Amino acid sequence: MNKSCYRTPVIVRSYQAAYPAQLHLLPQRGKTLLSTAILLLTIGLGSYPTYAAQTSISSAPNHEQAPPADAPPAQTTVPSTKSSPASTLYACPMHPKQTSHQPGRCPICNMFLTPQQPAEHNHDHANADAETQQLTSNKGHTHNLATVQLSQPKPLISAPAAAHATHQYVCPMHPQIVSDEAGTCPICGMNLERVELEAQSSEEISINVSGDMQQALALRTAPVKRGTLWKYVRTVGEVEYDQGQISHIHARVNGWIETLKVQSAGEKITKGQLLYEIYSPELINAQDDYLLALATLKQSRQSSATSDSSQSYQELVRKAGLRLELLGLTQQQIQHLADSGKTRYRVPFYAKQDGVVKALNVREGMYIQPQTEMMSLVDLSRVWVIADVFENQQSWLAVGQEAEISLPALNIRDIKGRVDYIYPELDPVTRSLRVRIVLDNPKAALRPNTLARVALFGGAKRQALTIPREALIQTGQANRVIIKQADNRFSVRQVKVGMQSQGKAEIISGLELGEQVVISGQFLLDSEASLKGSLLRLSSPHNH
Repeated sequence: MNKSCYRTPVIVRSYQAAYPAQLHLLPQRGKTLLSTAILLLTIGLGSYPTYAAQTSISSAPNHEQAPPADAPPAQTTVPSTKSSPASTLYACPMHPKQTSHQPGRCPICNMFLTPQQPAEHNHDHANADAETQQLTSNKGHTHNLATVQLSQPKPLISAPAAAHATHQYVCPMHPQIVSDEAGTCPICGMNLERVELEAQSSEEISINVSGDMQQALALRTAPVKRGTLWKYVRTVGEVEYDQGQISHIHARVNGWIETLKVQSAGEKITKGQLLYEIYSPELINAQDDYLLALATLKQSRQSSATSDSSQSYQELVRKAGLRLELLGLTQQQIQHLADSGKTRYRVPFYAKQDGVVKALNVREGMYIQPQTEMMSLVDLSRVWVIADVFENQQSWLAVGQEAEISLPALNIRDIKGRVDYIYPELDPVTRSLRVRIVLDNPKAALRPNTLARVALFGGAKRQALTIPREALIQTGQANRVIIKQADNRFSVRQVKVGMQSQGKAEIISGLELGEQVVISGQFLLDSEASLKGSLLRLSSPHNH
Protein backbone atom coordinates (compact mmCIF):
# COMPACT_ATOMS: atom_id res chain seq x y z
CA MET A 1 0.00 0.00 0.00
CA ASN A 2 1.29 3.47 -0.87
CA LYS A 3 2.47 5.47 2.10
CA SER A 4 0.81 8.66 0.79
CA CYS A 5 -2.49 7.37 2.17
CA TYR A 6 -1.19 7.98 5.71
CA ARG A 7 0.22 11.37 4.89
CA THR A 8 -3.00 12.97 3.54
CA PRO A 9 -4.89 13.49 6.86
CA VAL A 10 -1.74 14.92 8.37
CA ILE A 11 -1.50 17.45 5.52
CA VAL A 12 -5.17 18.37 5.95
CA ARG A 13 -4.77 18.96 9.67
CA SER A 14 -1.56 20.87 8.99
CA TYR A 15 -3.45 23.35 6.84
CA GLN A 16 -6.15 23.57 9.47
CA ALA A 17 -3.57 24.39 12.10
CA ALA A 18 -1.72 26.87 9.85
CA TYR A 19 -4.79 28.84 8.73
CA PRO A 20 -7.40 28.60 11.55
CA ALA A 21 -8.91 32.03 10.94
CA GLN A 22 -9.44 31.50 7.25
CA LEU A 23 -11.08 28.14 7.77
CA HIS A 24 -13.35 29.58 10.48
CA LEU A 25 -14.70 32.19 8.06
CA LEU A 26 -15.51 29.66 5.39
CA PRO A 27 -18.98 28.13 5.35
CA GLN A 28 -19.40 24.44 5.95
CA ARG A 29 -19.67 23.68 2.21
CA GLY A 30 -16.45 25.65 1.54
CA LYS A 31 -14.60 23.62 4.12
CA THR A 32 -15.77 20.45 2.48
CA LEU A 33 -14.67 21.67 -0.96
CA LEU A 34 -11.25 22.63 0.45
CA SER A 35 -10.80 19.16 1.93
CA THR A 36 -11.83 17.62 -1.36
CA ALA A 37 -9.32 19.77 -3.30
CA ILE A 38 -6.51 18.73 -1.01
CA LEU A 39 -7.62 15.13 -1.41
CA LEU A 40 -7.53 15.37 -5.25
CA LEU A 41 -4.03 16.84 -5.12
CA THR A 42 -2.93 13.89 -3.00
CA ILE A 43 -4.62 11.39 -5.33
CA GLY A 44 -2.39 12.72 -8.17
CA LEU A 45 0.65 11.49 -6.25
CA GLY A 46 -0.78 8.17 -5.08
CA SER A 47 -2.61 5.13 -6.50
CA TYR A 48 -6.22 4.12 -6.66
CA PRO A 49 -6.19 2.26 -3.30
CA THR A 50 -4.80 5.42 -1.82
CA TYR A 51 -7.78 7.33 -3.18
CA ALA A 52 -10.17 4.95 -1.47
CA ALA A 53 -8.39 5.27 1.85
CA GLN A 54 -8.20 9.07 1.65
CA THR A 55 -11.88 9.38 0.80
CA SER A 56 -12.86 7.48 3.90
CA ILE A 57 -10.61 9.59 6.14
CA SER A 58 -10.76 13.16 4.83
CA SER A 59 -14.29 13.51 3.37
CA ALA A 60 -17.32 14.05 5.63
CA PRO A 61 -21.14 14.49 5.09
CA ASN A 62 -22.35 18.01 4.57
CA HIS A 63 -24.54 17.93 7.67
CA GLU A 64 -21.61 17.30 10.03
CA GLN A 65 -20.07 20.21 11.89
CA ALA A 66 -16.36 21.04 11.34
CA PRO A 67 -14.18 21.20 14.42
CA PRO A 68 -13.39 24.63 15.83
CA ALA A 69 -10.45 26.50 14.38
CA ASP A 70 -8.56 26.59 17.67
CA ALA A 71 -9.10 22.91 18.47
CA PRO A 72 -5.95 20.75 18.63
CA PRO A 73 -5.44 18.29 15.79
CA ALA A 74 -6.80 14.86 16.43
CA GLN A 75 -4.42 11.93 16.49
CA THR A 76 -4.44 9.82 13.39
CA THR A 77 -4.16 6.06 13.62
CA VAL A 78 -2.30 4.51 10.70
CA PRO A 79 -3.35 0.95 9.96
CA SER A 80 -0.48 -1.51 9.91
CA THR A 81 -0.28 -5.17 9.15
CA LYS A 82 2.73 -5.66 11.46
CA SER A 83 3.59 -3.92 14.70
CA SER A 84 7.37 -4.46 14.61
CA PRO A 85 9.66 -1.35 14.36
CA ALA A 86 11.18 -0.21 11.08
CA SER A 87 14.12 -2.30 9.91
CA THR A 88 15.83 0.30 7.67
CA LEU A 89 19.22 1.36 9.02
CA TYR A 90 20.53 4.83 8.18
CA ALA A 91 24.27 5.62 8.25
CA CYS A 92 26.55 8.56 7.44
CA PRO A 93 28.47 8.21 4.11
CA MET A 94 31.56 9.80 5.69
CA HIS A 95 31.30 8.16 9.13
CA PRO A 96 29.73 4.69 8.75
CA LYS A 97 29.75 4.15 12.52
CA GLN A 98 27.13 6.89 12.97
CA THR A 99 23.88 4.94 12.44
CA SER A 100 20.21 5.52 13.19
CA HIS A 101 16.84 3.88 12.59
CA GLN A 102 15.35 7.21 11.47
CA PRO A 103 16.38 9.70 8.77
CA GLY A 104 18.47 12.58 10.00
CA ARG A 105 21.92 14.13 9.92
CA CYS A 106 25.33 12.97 11.07
CA PRO A 107 26.34 14.62 14.40
CA ILE A 108 29.97 14.86 13.17
CA CYS A 109 29.85 16.20 9.60
CA ASN A 110 26.14 17.10 9.33
CA MET A 111 25.65 14.98 6.18
CA PHE A 112 22.29 13.36 5.46
CA LEU A 113 22.00 9.78 6.71
CA THR A 114 21.37 7.31 3.90
CA PRO A 115 19.71 3.86 4.07
CA GLN A 116 22.25 1.07 4.24
CA GLN A 117 20.20 -2.15 4.10
CA PRO A 118 16.87 -3.12 2.50
CA ALA A 119 13.83 -3.21 4.71
CA GLU A 120 11.26 -6.02 5.03
CA HIS A 121 8.03 -6.23 3.09
CA ASN A 122 6.29 -3.77 5.47
CA HIS A 123 8.84 -0.98 4.97
CA ASP A 124 6.21 1.26 3.40
CA HIS A 125 4.16 1.21 6.61
CA ALA A 126 7.22 1.80 8.78
CA ASN A 127 8.35 4.76 6.67
CA ALA A 128 4.86 6.16 6.80
CA ASP A 129 4.87 5.90 10.60
CA ALA A 130 8.26 7.64 10.78
CA GLU A 131 7.14 10.48 8.51
CA THR A 132 3.86 10.87 10.37
CA GLN A 133 5.68 11.07 13.70
CA GLN A 134 8.16 13.59 12.31
CA LEU A 135 5.40 15.84 10.96
CA THR A 136 3.27 15.58 14.13
CA SER A 137 6.15 15.98 16.63
CA ASN A 138 7.21 19.02 18.68
CA LYS A 139 4.39 18.80 21.28
CA GLY A 140 1.56 18.43 18.83
CA HIS A 141 2.50 21.31 16.54
CA THR A 142 2.43 20.22 12.90
CA HIS A 143 5.05 21.44 10.37
CA ASN A 144 4.16 21.49 6.73
CA LEU A 145 6.44 20.56 3.85
CA ALA A 146 7.09 24.17 2.89
CA THR A 147 8.63 24.88 6.28
CA VAL A 148 11.04 21.97 5.89
CA GLN A 149 12.17 23.04 2.46
CA LEU A 150 12.84 26.64 3.51
CA SER A 151 15.44 25.46 6.03
CA GLN A 152 17.93 24.45 3.32
CA PRO A 153 20.67 26.97 2.36
CA LYS A 154 20.85 28.71 -0.96
CA PRO A 155 23.20 26.79 -3.26
CA LEU A 156 24.56 29.77 -5.19
CA ILE A 157 25.29 33.38 -4.28
CA SER A 158 23.39 36.22 -5.85
CA ALA A 159 25.02 38.66 -8.24
CA PRO A 160 24.83 41.83 -6.08
CA ALA A 161 26.30 40.09 -3.05
CA ALA A 162 28.99 38.34 -5.06
CA ALA A 163 30.28 41.55 -6.56
CA HIS A 164 31.48 42.79 -3.13
CA ALA A 165 32.02 39.46 -1.34
CA THR A 166 35.26 38.99 0.61
CA HIS A 167 34.52 35.39 1.51
CA GLN A 168 32.30 32.57 0.36
CA TYR A 169 31.18 29.18 1.61
CA VAL A 170 31.91 26.04 -0.37
CA CYS A 171 30.94 22.40 0.14
CA PRO A 172 34.04 20.22 0.69
CA MET A 173 32.43 17.34 -1.22
CA HIS A 174 30.74 19.34 -4.00
CA PRO A 175 32.84 22.40 -4.97
CA GLN A 176 30.13 23.59 -7.36
CA ILE A 177 27.93 24.43 -4.35
CA VAL A 178 28.89 28.01 -3.46
CA SER A 179 27.03 30.34 -1.11
CA ASP A 180 27.62 33.76 0.40
CA GLU A 181 26.08 32.63 3.72
CA ALA A 182 26.94 29.84 6.14
CA GLY A 183 24.79 26.75 5.86
CA THR A 184 24.74 23.16 4.74
CA CYS A 185 25.10 21.54 1.35
CA PRO A 186 21.71 20.68 -0.22
CA ILE A 187 23.25 17.56 -1.78
CA CYS A 188 25.14 15.86 1.05
CA GLY A 189 24.24 18.01 4.06
CA MET A 190 27.82 18.85 5.07
CA ASN A 191 28.59 22.24 6.57
CA LEU A 192 29.86 24.72 4.01
CA GLU A 193 33.48 25.74 4.58
CA ARG A 194 34.48 29.40 4.55
CA VAL A 195 36.94 30.48 1.83
CA GLU A 196 38.52 33.92 1.87
CA LEU A 197 38.53 35.84 -1.42
CA GLU A 198 40.97 38.56 -2.34
CA ALA A 199 41.05 41.12 -5.12
CA GLN A 200 43.44 39.53 -7.64
CA SER A 201 43.96 39.56 -11.38
CA SER A 202 42.78 36.62 -13.45
CA GLU A 203 46.31 35.95 -14.69
CA GLU A 204 47.88 35.29 -11.26
CA ILE A 205 46.16 33.50 -8.39
CA SER A 206 47.69 33.75 -4.90
CA ILE A 207 47.21 31.29 -2.07
CA ASN A 208 48.38 31.22 1.53
CA VAL A 209 50.11 28.15 2.97
CA SER A 210 51.17 28.07 6.62
CA GLY A 211 54.63 26.97 7.65
CA ASP A 212 53.32 23.73 9.21
CA MET A 213 51.50 22.87 6.01
CA GLN A 214 54.60 23.61 3.93
CA GLN A 215 56.57 21.22 6.10
CA ALA A 216 53.86 18.56 5.80
CA LEU A 217 53.81 18.92 2.02
CA ALA A 218 57.63 18.91 1.86
CA LEU A 219 57.71 22.04 -0.29
CA ARG A 220 61.09 22.86 -1.84
CA THR A 221 62.05 25.88 -3.92
CA ALA A 222 64.84 26.81 -6.33
CA PRO A 223 65.90 30.21 -7.68
CA VAL A 224 65.64 31.34 -11.29
CA LYS A 225 69.20 31.50 -12.65
CA ARG A 226 71.11 32.38 -15.77
CA GLY A 227 73.35 29.70 -17.21
CA THR A 228 74.49 27.79 -20.26
CA LEU A 229 72.30 25.13 -21.85
CA TRP A 230 74.03 22.62 -24.10
CA LYS A 231 72.33 20.86 -26.94
CA TYR A 232 73.05 17.61 -25.21
CA VAL A 233 71.29 14.49 -26.47
CA ARG A 234 71.46 11.33 -24.42
CA THR A 235 70.04 8.26 -26.12
CA VAL A 236 70.69 4.59 -26.89
CA GLY A 237 72.02 2.86 -29.98
CA GLU A 238 73.19 -0.46 -31.36
CA VAL A 239 76.48 -1.62 -32.83
CA GLU A 240 76.15 -2.80 -36.44
CA TYR A 241 78.41 -3.99 -39.26
CA ASP A 242 79.92 -1.40 -41.51
CA GLN A 243 77.95 -2.09 -44.66
CA GLY A 244 80.91 -0.98 -46.78
CA GLN A 245 83.10 -3.69 -45.25
CA ILE A 246 80.90 -6.64 -46.26
CA SER A 247 81.92 -8.69 -49.32
CA HIS A 248 79.79 -11.38 -51.00
CA ILE A 249 81.64 -14.25 -52.68
CA HIS A 250 80.19 -15.83 -55.84
CA ALA A 251 81.72 -18.32 -58.26
CA ARG A 252 81.68 -16.85 -61.76
CA VAL A 253 81.49 -20.24 -63.44
CA ASN A 254 79.50 -23.43 -63.16
CA GLY A 255 81.26 -26.21 -61.35
CA TRP A 256 81.70 -28.35 -58.28
CA ILE A 257 83.37 -27.54 -54.99
CA GLU A 258 86.19 -30.03 -54.59
CA THR A 259 87.71 -28.59 -51.42
CA LEU A 260 86.17 -26.22 -48.81
CA LYS A 261 88.50 -24.73 -46.20
CA VAL A 262 85.82 -22.70 -44.33
CA GLN A 263 83.87 -24.74 -41.81
CA SER A 264 81.28 -22.42 -40.27
CA ALA A 265 80.03 -18.86 -39.97
CA GLY A 266 81.89 -16.65 -37.54
CA GLU A 267 85.29 -18.03 -38.50
CA LYS A 268 88.07 -15.49 -38.82
CA ILE A 269 89.65 -15.12 -42.26
CA THR A 270 92.93 -13.45 -43.18
CA LYS A 271 93.77 -11.91 -46.54
CA GLY A 272 95.27 -14.47 -48.97
CA GLN A 273 93.88 -17.49 -47.11
CA LEU A 274 92.61 -20.39 -49.26
CA LEU A 275 88.82 -20.55 -49.20
CA TYR A 276 87.89 -23.34 -51.63
CA GLU A 277 88.95 -25.22 -54.78
CA ILE A 278 86.57 -25.67 -57.68
CA TYR A 279 86.42 -27.94 -60.71
CA SER A 280 84.90 -26.18 -63.72
CA PRO A 281 85.11 -27.14 -67.41
CA GLU A 282 84.76 -23.50 -68.28
CA LEU A 283 87.86 -22.60 -66.26
CA ILE A 284 89.78 -25.43 -67.88
CA ASN A 285 88.89 -24.18 -71.36
CA ALA A 286 89.91 -20.64 -70.42
CA GLN A 287 93.30 -21.85 -69.21
CA ASP A 288 93.82 -23.84 -72.39
CA ASP A 289 92.98 -20.83 -74.55
CA TYR A 290 95.46 -18.72 -72.63
CA LEU A 291 98.24 -21.30 -73.02
CA LEU A 292 97.43 -21.67 -76.73
CA ALA A 293 97.64 -17.90 -77.23
CA LEU A 294 101.02 -17.84 -75.51
CA ALA A 295 102.34 -20.70 -77.67
CA THR A 296 101.13 -19.01 -80.86
CA LEU A 297 102.82 -15.75 -79.91
CA LYS A 298 106.05 -17.57 -79.17
CA GLN A 299 106.01 -19.35 -82.56
CA SER A 300 105.32 -16.10 -84.39
CA ARG A 301 108.37 -14.51 -82.83
CA GLN A 302 110.57 -17.47 -83.74
CA SER A 303 109.41 -17.51 -87.36
CA SER A 304 110.25 -13.83 -87.77
CA ALA A 305 106.66 -12.90 -88.63
CA THR A 306 105.67 -9.37 -89.45
CA SER A 307 105.09 -6.84 -86.73
CA ASP A 308 101.39 -6.76 -87.50
CA SER A 309 101.04 -10.49 -86.88
CA SER A 310 103.02 -10.24 -83.64
CA GLN A 311 100.75 -7.47 -82.39
CA SER A 312 97.62 -9.49 -83.15
CA TYR A 313 99.01 -12.49 -81.27
CA GLN A 314 99.89 -10.29 -78.35
CA GLU A 315 96.32 -9.00 -78.34
CA LEU A 316 95.05 -12.60 -78.20
CA VAL A 317 97.26 -13.29 -75.17
CA ARG A 318 96.03 -10.16 -73.43
CA LYS A 319 92.36 -11.05 -74.00
CA ALA A 320 92.86 -14.63 -72.84
CA GLY A 321 94.54 -13.41 -69.64
CA LEU A 322 91.80 -10.84 -69.05
CA ARG A 323 89.21 -13.60 -69.39
CA LEU A 324 90.94 -15.62 -66.65
CA GLU A 325 91.08 -12.57 -64.43
CA LEU A 326 87.39 -11.89 -64.89
CA LEU A 327 86.60 -15.50 -63.97
CA GLY A 328 88.24 -14.98 -60.57
CA LEU A 329 91.93 -15.81 -60.96
CA THR A 330 94.52 -13.42 -59.56
CA GLN A 331 97.54 -12.00 -61.42
CA GLN A 332 99.79 -14.35 -59.49
CA GLN A 333 97.73 -17.36 -60.59
CA ILE A 334 97.80 -16.25 -64.22
CA GLN A 335 101.57 -15.70 -64.09
CA HIS A 336 102.05 -19.12 -62.50
CA LEU A 337 99.99 -20.65 -65.29
CA ALA A 338 102.16 -18.96 -67.92
CA ASP A 339 105.40 -20.05 -66.25
CA SER A 340 104.34 -23.67 -65.71
CA GLY A 341 102.46 -24.10 -68.96
CA LYS A 342 100.14 -26.63 -67.31
CA THR A 343 96.36 -26.40 -66.86
CA ARG A 344 95.01 -26.74 -63.32
CA TYR A 345 91.84 -28.82 -63.02
CA ARG A 346 91.19 -27.82 -59.43
CA VAL A 347 91.41 -24.06 -59.38
CA PRO A 348 91.99 -22.50 -55.93
CA PHE A 349 90.41 -19.23 -54.76
CA TYR A 350 91.78 -17.05 -51.95
CA ALA A 351 90.39 -14.37 -49.58
CA LYS A 352 90.90 -10.81 -50.76
CA GLN A 353 90.52 -9.18 -47.30
CA ASP A 354 90.60 -9.89 -43.60
CA GLY A 355 87.32 -10.46 -41.87
CA VAL A 356 84.83 -12.82 -40.33
CA VAL A 357 82.57 -15.24 -42.15
CA LYS A 358 79.15 -13.66 -41.80
CA ALA A 359 77.30 -16.38 -43.70
CA LEU A 360 78.27 -19.76 -45.23
CA ASN A 361 75.84 -21.21 -47.77
CA VAL A 362 77.75 -24.09 -49.42
CA ARG A 363 79.38 -27.34 -48.48
CA GLU A 364 82.06 -29.53 -50.08
CA GLY A 365 80.91 -31.37 -53.23
CA MET A 366 78.04 -28.98 -54.00
CA TYR A 367 77.31 -27.87 -57.56
CA ILE A 368 77.37 -24.09 -57.83
CA GLN A 369 76.37 -21.51 -60.41
CA PRO A 370 77.26 -17.84 -60.82
CA GLN A 371 74.10 -16.72 -58.96
CA THR A 372 74.98 -18.86 -55.93
CA GLU A 373 76.29 -16.84 -52.97
CA MET A 374 78.86 -19.12 -51.46
CA MET A 375 79.70 -17.01 -48.42
CA SER A 376 79.95 -13.44 -47.17
CA LEU A 377 82.84 -11.86 -45.28
CA VAL A 378 82.80 -8.73 -43.14
CA ASP A 379 85.71 -6.67 -41.88
CA LEU A 380 85.28 -5.68 -38.20
CA SER A 381 88.12 -3.19 -38.13
CA ARG A 382 85.45 -0.49 -38.36
CA VAL A 383 81.85 -0.59 -37.12
CA TRP A 384 78.77 1.61 -37.05
CA VAL A 385 76.69 2.73 -34.08
CA ILE A 386 73.10 3.55 -35.04
CA ALA A 387 71.43 5.80 -32.47
CA ASP A 388 67.77 6.91 -32.24
CA VAL A 389 67.11 10.58 -31.50
CA PHE A 390 63.74 12.03 -30.48
CA GLU A 391 61.83 13.98 -33.08
CA ASN A 392 61.95 17.28 -31.16
CA GLN A 393 65.77 17.07 -30.92
CA GLN A 394 66.52 16.58 -34.61
CA SER A 395 67.35 20.26 -35.06
CA TRP A 396 70.26 19.82 -32.64
CA LEU A 397 72.08 17.34 -34.93
CA ALA A 398 74.75 18.01 -37.53
CA VAL A 399 77.24 15.91 -39.49
CA GLY A 400 80.64 15.92 -37.78
CA GLN A 401 79.14 16.46 -34.32
CA GLU A 402 81.09 14.94 -31.43
CA ALA A 403 79.77 11.82 -29.72
CA GLU A 404 80.67 9.57 -26.81
CA ILE A 405 79.87 5.87 -26.90
CA SER A 406 79.71 3.55 -23.89
CA LEU A 407 79.00 -0.18 -23.87
CA PRO A 408 78.14 -1.23 -20.29
CA ALA A 409 77.93 -4.91 -21.25
CA LEU A 410 81.55 -4.89 -22.41
CA ASN A 411 82.74 -2.47 -19.70
CA ILE A 412 83.82 0.03 -22.38
CA ARG A 413 83.45 3.71 -21.52
CA ASP A 414 83.60 7.01 -23.40
CA ILE A 415 84.77 6.04 -26.89
CA LYS A 416 85.15 9.20 -28.94
CA GLY A 417 83.44 9.39 -32.31
CA ARG A 418 81.68 11.72 -34.72
CA VAL A 419 78.35 11.76 -36.49
CA ASP A 420 79.01 10.39 -39.96
CA TYR A 421 75.51 10.43 -41.44
CA ILE A 422 71.96 11.54 -40.52
CA TYR A 423 69.27 9.45 -42.15
CA PRO A 424 66.79 11.42 -44.26
CA GLU A 425 63.54 10.13 -42.74
CA LEU A 426 62.01 9.35 -39.35
CA ASP A 427 60.82 5.96 -38.23
CA PRO A 428 57.01 6.06 -38.66
CA VAL A 429 56.44 3.81 -35.64
CA THR A 430 58.81 5.22 -33.01
CA ARG A 431 58.87 8.77 -34.42
CA SER A 432 62.65 8.88 -34.00
CA LEU A 433 65.51 9.90 -36.28
CA ARG A 434 68.46 7.55 -36.89
CA VAL A 435 72.02 8.83 -36.64
CA ARG A 436 75.14 6.92 -37.74
CA ILE A 437 78.42 7.14 -35.87
CA VAL A 438 81.56 5.45 -37.26
CA LEU A 439 84.03 3.94 -34.79
CA ASP A 440 87.40 2.29 -35.33
CA ASN A 441 87.56 -1.25 -34.01
CA PRO A 442 91.13 -2.51 -34.52
CA LYS A 443 90.91 -5.27 -31.91
CA ALA A 444 87.34 -6.27 -32.81
CA ALA A 445 86.26 -5.49 -29.24
CA LEU A 446 82.98 -3.90 -30.39
CA ARG A 447 80.65 -6.72 -31.31
CA PRO A 448 77.69 -6.12 -33.60
CA ASN A 449 74.17 -6.06 -32.11
CA THR A 450 75.49 -4.85 -28.74
CA LEU A 451 73.47 -2.09 -27.06
CA ALA A 452 75.30 1.18 -26.51
CA ARG A 453 74.71 4.44 -24.67
CA VAL A 454 75.22 7.46 -26.87
CA ALA A 455 75.81 11.08 -25.89
CA LEU A 456 75.78 13.73 -28.61
CA PHE A 457 77.18 17.19 -27.93
CA GLY A 458 75.86 20.17 -29.86
CA GLY A 459 76.26 23.90 -29.56
CA ALA A 460 75.77 25.96 -26.40
CA LYS A 461 73.08 28.50 -25.56
CA ARG A 462 74.63 30.92 -23.10
CA GLN A 463 73.06 33.36 -20.63
CA ALA A 464 69.72 31.59 -20.74
CA LEU A 465 67.17 32.09 -17.96
CA THR A 466 66.71 28.58 -16.53
CA ILE A 467 64.75 26.71 -13.85
CA PRO A 468 64.75 23.01 -12.88
CA ARG A 469 62.57 21.00 -15.22
CA GLU A 470 60.58 19.45 -12.34
CA ALA A 471 59.20 22.91 -11.49
CA LEU A 472 57.16 22.95 -14.71
CA ILE A 473 53.47 22.03 -14.63
CA GLN A 474 52.81 21.01 -18.23
CA THR A 475 49.14 20.69 -19.23
CA GLY A 476 49.55 20.38 -23.00
CA GLN A 477 48.00 23.80 -23.65
CA ALA A 478 50.12 25.95 -21.34
CA ASN A 479 53.01 25.71 -18.90
CA ARG A 480 52.74 26.99 -15.33
CA VAL A 481 55.00 27.35 -12.31
CA ILE A 482 54.35 28.10 -8.64
CA ILE A 483 56.13 31.25 -7.38
CA LYS A 484 56.96 31.82 -3.72
CA GLN A 485 56.20 35.49 -3.10
CA ALA A 486 56.62 35.54 0.68
CA ASP A 487 57.08 33.10 3.56
CA ASN A 488 53.48 31.88 3.44
CA ARG A 489 52.30 33.27 0.10
CA PHE A 490 52.44 31.50 -3.25
CA SER A 491 51.10 32.32 -6.69
CA VAL A 492 50.57 30.55 -10.01
CA ARG A 493 52.12 32.04 -13.14
CA GLN A 494 52.09 31.01 -16.79
CA VAL A 495 55.47 30.85 -18.52
CA LYS A 496 56.74 30.32 -22.04
CA VAL A 497 59.30 27.51 -22.22
CA GLY A 498 62.12 27.23 -24.73
CA MET A 499 64.92 24.70 -24.84
CA GLN A 500 65.00 21.81 -22.32
CA SER A 501 68.23 19.96 -21.68
CA GLN A 502 70.11 18.22 -18.86
CA GLY A 503 67.27 18.59 -16.34
CA LYS A 504 66.83 22.32 -16.96
CA ALA A 505 64.28 24.35 -18.88
CA GLU A 506 64.78 27.70 -20.53
CA ILE A 507 62.18 30.36 -19.66
CA ILE A 508 61.54 32.79 -22.49
CA SER A 509 58.96 34.90 -20.66
CA GLY A 510 57.00 34.90 -17.39
CA LEU A 511 59.80 34.87 -14.79
CA GLU A 512 62.47 37.22 -13.52
CA LEU A 513 65.99 36.49 -12.35
CA GLY A 514 66.13 35.55 -8.65
CA GLU A 515 62.48 34.54 -8.19
CA GLN A 516 61.84 31.34 -6.25
CA VAL A 517 59.93 28.52 -7.95
CA VAL A 518 58.47 25.48 -6.18
CA ILE A 519 60.06 22.20 -7.32
CA SER A 520 58.32 19.79 -4.91
CA GLY A 521 54.62 19.73 -4.01
CA GLN A 522 53.69 22.24 -6.71
CA PHE A 523 50.83 20.12 -8.05
CA LEU A 524 48.91 20.35 -4.76
CA LEU A 525 49.29 24.11 -4.74
CA ASP A 526 48.21 24.28 -8.37
CA SER A 527 45.03 22.35 -7.54
CA GLU A 528 44.22 24.74 -4.70
CA ALA A 529 44.85 27.73 -6.97
CA SER A 530 42.59 26.26 -9.66
CA LEU A 531 39.74 25.92 -7.16
CA LYS A 532 40.30 29.46 -5.96
CA GLY A 533 40.33 30.74 -9.52
CA SER A 534 36.97 29.06 -10.13
CA LEU A 535 35.52 30.87 -7.11
CA LEU A 536 36.85 34.18 -8.38
CA ARG A 537 35.23 33.62 -11.76
CA LEU A 538 31.93 32.83 -10.04
CA SER A 539 32.17 36.02 -7.98
CA SER A 540 32.98 38.22 -10.99
CA PRO A 541 30.07 40.63 -11.74
CA HIS A 542 30.18 40.10 -15.52
CA ASN A 543 29.56 36.37 -15.07
CA HIS A 544 26.08 36.93 -13.70
